[in-house]
Amino acid sequence: MWVKSRVVILECPLSPGRWCTYRLNCKDVAMDKQQEFVLRTLEERDIRFVRLWFTDVLGYLKSVAVAPAELEQAFDEGIGFDGSAIEGFARVYESDMIAKPDPGTFQILPWRAEAPGTARMFCDILMPDGSPSFADPRYVLKRILAKTSDLGFTFYTHPEIEFFLLKDKPVDGSRPTPADSSGYFDHTPQNVGMDFRRQAITMLESMGISVEFSHHEGAPGQQEIDLRYADALSTADNIMTFRLVMKQVALEQGVQATFMPKPFSEYPGSGMHTHLSLFEGDRNAFYESGAEYQLSKVGRSFIAGLLTHAAEISAVTNQWVNSYKRIWGCLLLCIRDSPRTSAGATTTAPH
Repeated sequence: MWVKSRVVILECPLSPGRWCTYRLNCKDVAMDKQQEFVLRTLEERDIRFVRLWFTDVLGYLKSVAVAPAELEQAFDEGIGFDGSAIEGFARVYESDMIAKPDPGTFQILPWRAEAPGTARMFCDILMPDGSPSFADPRYVLKRILAKTSDLGFTFYTHPEIEFFLLKDKPVDGSRPTPADSSGYFDHTPQNVGMDFRRQAITMLESMGISVEFSHHEGAPGQQEIDLRYADALSTADNIMTFRLVMKQVALEQGVQATFMPKPFSEYPGSGMHTHLSLFEGDRNAFYESGAEYQLSKVGRSFIAGLLTHAAEISAVTNQWVNSYKRIWGCLLLCIRDSPRTSAGATTTAPH
């Protein structure tokens, strides 16, 4: 497929002052194959709405819908928006920003699959001069992955995502109610989570997101779905899609999905355990035969980096007070069991 015909008007070189119309046919400009696939699919599947997604620095999903007729220009120039209205993106006097869709992330939304359908693509956020925005979380990850690749490494991640299903959306500070009373690995016919997980996983896999495991977690209403490992950028995109899919399926089944870390004081909180893998070609860069714990020098350095930057990482990944309520009992235990000073005062618990 080639770019559709375009009309240009130029001054005739043989007759100054006279303007001639020229038509550029489809062979004049070639299009990226992935963009070609997207535009062809929009026409074949009767997709009328294309949602362009990106996230702010707090991880909230943002979206703007464009008509298919505007998508070709969006691929070339992006879509302008007010960056100062997005948390952490830009100050008022530098508000102009551009969202440029990544055609490699194109997927049809399964809950909007019937004609006229809806699709989505993640975007890269650019400044008006075309340079990447340093406030774009996706670009931050892509920049680090590029450095990783330059060193000869490939970084893979595998998340285990926990969340709660609630009977109703809590209002006016009322206590939330779990959607079921089941526990860890429980398999019971009245468990609403079984049908929920089945539909949710089917929807994820229809969008190309592979699932490894799913089960009921330890607390009433608590679910866990583990995604198959992928490169870190694909995992990040998959997690943002995952959260929206869970909320969408929950609404269809008359319940509410929440990723709040600790919605119940008496039950375990939810987390997202993420397995990290670093490969150098086909070799596990963390493994070294005969080394202590079979851990290579690269592996030890990797762990040291995580510990060194734990505070900064926590500021980004755990911004809410509720995140730390998950470990409140542990903090109290640390304070109670910590050594006392000569004056008899208890030392400060570790951060």
